[in-house]
Amino acid sequence: MSFATQTVAPKLKIAPILREGRIFSLLQAAGAHLTRYSLVLVFLWIGGMKFTNYEAEGIRPFVENSPLMSWLYQFFSVSQFSAILGVVEIVVGLLIATRPIWPRLSAYSSLAAAAMFVGTLSFIVTTPGWEPSLGFPALSVPGQFLLKDAVLLGASLWTAAEAWQAALRPSQGSR
Repeated sequence: MSFATQTVAPKLKIAPILREGRIFSLLQAAGAHLTRYSLVLVFLWIGGMKFTNYEAEGIRPFVENSPLMSWLYQFFSVSQFSAILGVVEIVVGLLIATRPIWPRLSAYSSLAAAAMFVGTLSFIVTTPGWEPSLGFPALSVPGQFLLKDAVLLGASLWTAAEAWQAALRPSQGSR
């Protein structure tokens, strides 16, 4: 028994719970559901916002300055591209949510989400306003705004792996 378990746990009466591992299983299950369905919420909410002029204009500087995406404005207006992106984001979010029914489809959708976050993270270095003269760890305003996508990228990769693992289980392998 560790020092912490000997001195703290008996007073709090949590030692039996910790020994049985129930709390770890509960935390892991809660974290898995929260991660997946928070990711779904992010995609649905942000995807829905793409239908507003405010959001269409908000993403404009990122898209215009991106070597990966700027060419899209040659074919679509700012609002058309934003709406298309909104549809894609909503579909990706809904398909990630299908994990209990179609885990393989959910896994593929999580991988699509990861690809989208790699794209948005590239905006940190392609959008004007980045101020390298401030040195590390200073980020520009766009960089500060986009840094959260690193966490969302991690969540997307984790949900992809978890859903793929569920798809490979014998009871769900045909889905």
